Amino acid sequence: MKVLMINGSPHAKGNTYTALQEMEKVFAQEGVETEIIQVGNQAVRGCIACYSCYEKGRCVFDDIVNETAPKFEECDGLVIASPVYYASANATLIAFLDRLFYSTHFDKRMKVGASVVAARRGGLSATFDELNKYFTITGMPLASSQYWNSIHGRTPGEASQDAEGLQTMRTLAANMVFLMKSIALGREAYGLPEQEAKTPTNFIR
Repeated sequence: MKVLMINGSPHAKGNTYTALQEMEKVFAQEGVETEIIQVGNQAVRGCIACYSCYEKGRCVFDDIVNETAPKFEECDGLVIASPVYYASANATLIAFLDRLFYSTHFDKRMKVGASVVAARRGGLSATFDELNKYFTITGMPLASSQYWNSIHGRTPGEASQDAEGLQTMRTLAANMVFLMKSIALGREAYGLPEQEAKTPTNFIR
């Protein structure tokens, strides 16, 4: 099994990374392969709604989004992690996620998703909610923990002093492994739920 981890911080070894690293320890113990992709320090432009991805099967801007797409398709779980800026995720990460989720047309149902947020003090729950929406719109089950998936720290390394936050990350990783394994068994025994043809409705007539 494999978990893809997206670091939305511009700092490769900051507090967001500390949270991911704590999760990695559990994944390693459980024999789950992981890969961290550093996104927050990349030059990523936003979606321009050109719909080219529907013809080409990939985003028109050939950057880290297209590099990540096949890894997203192959993984069993996806962790999206971000620092908090004005009670929101890093804008670079949001541009990346908008394009990644929209330009990839494979079935994402039953890949397990988890969002992780890091902040000095506030804005954590708003950012947590923002990131979770990428999962819930694509049929990806959410992994939960013992608290909201958050950790506190300002300067690099401070998050390592947040004992409850670190425990939350470990619990999240353990729950994520359980969900991925359970879904794999269920898929083997029962397959995926039947899916109706989509009925897009525009309320302007």
